[in-house]
Amino acid sequence: MCGRFSLVTDPNQLVLRFELDDMPFVWQTRYNIAPGQLIPAIIEDRGKRRIGHLRWGLIPTWAQDQKIGGKMINARAETLHEKPAFRRLLERKRCIIPADGFYEWKQTGRSKQPMRIMMKSGEPFAFAGLYDTWTSPDGEKVHTCIIITTSPNAVAATIHERMPVILRREDEQIWLNREMYDLKLLQSLMVPYEAEQMKAYAVPVSVGSPKNDGPECIQAITDPV
Repeated sequence: MCGRFSLVTDPNQLVLRFELDDMPFVWQTRYNIAPGQLIPAIIEDRGKRRIGHLRWGLIPTWAQDQKIGGKMINARAETLHEKPAFRRLLERKRCIIPADGFYEWKQTGRSKQPMRIMMKSGEPFAFAGLYDTWTSPDGEKVHTCIIITTSPNAVAATIHERMPVILRREDEQIWLNREMYDLKLLQSLMVPYEAEQMKAYAVPVSVGSPKNDGPECIQAITDPV
């Protein structure tokens, strides 16, 4: 599962890293992004990458009630192609979601210790995601997304049984190409990221509340594990 993540990277660096023409909105540094919030996401439109806001928590086009979005924050890579809610999106509505760390909670005795997992380099990376547009009864269009998860690598496995799909940089363009649908190829991308390039460290328990969204959320309280 992926239920929280961070994006504290400078917007100018994000523009360069993700090959964007510009940043069309003012991006606020976020230390503790939670489901239900608007998050930056990138799609490809007529050969160009565009970044915009999507609400985290998928509301499928056919949904009767937008409350379903609160339950659909993650989708399992292994069964995407089997479920009608995701199969159509996997074919044509793939996105990438920039991040520079994500949080999972490690069981330690009777309590759980929040851990931040990130690249050793500190560089931003891309979650594999799907998106859709839902129209409310009064005609409002709501654009939402979901983060895909897979089995954990060696770093994440010590903390949780799942981790988000992090795309290799060279695979991001394949994922974004809406004119291409090769199920076997896409499945080959939705695998655990190389553990050798990642690290994890303990952070304050205050990250457990989405109301807390300051620098203290990413402050190490122990040495990286």
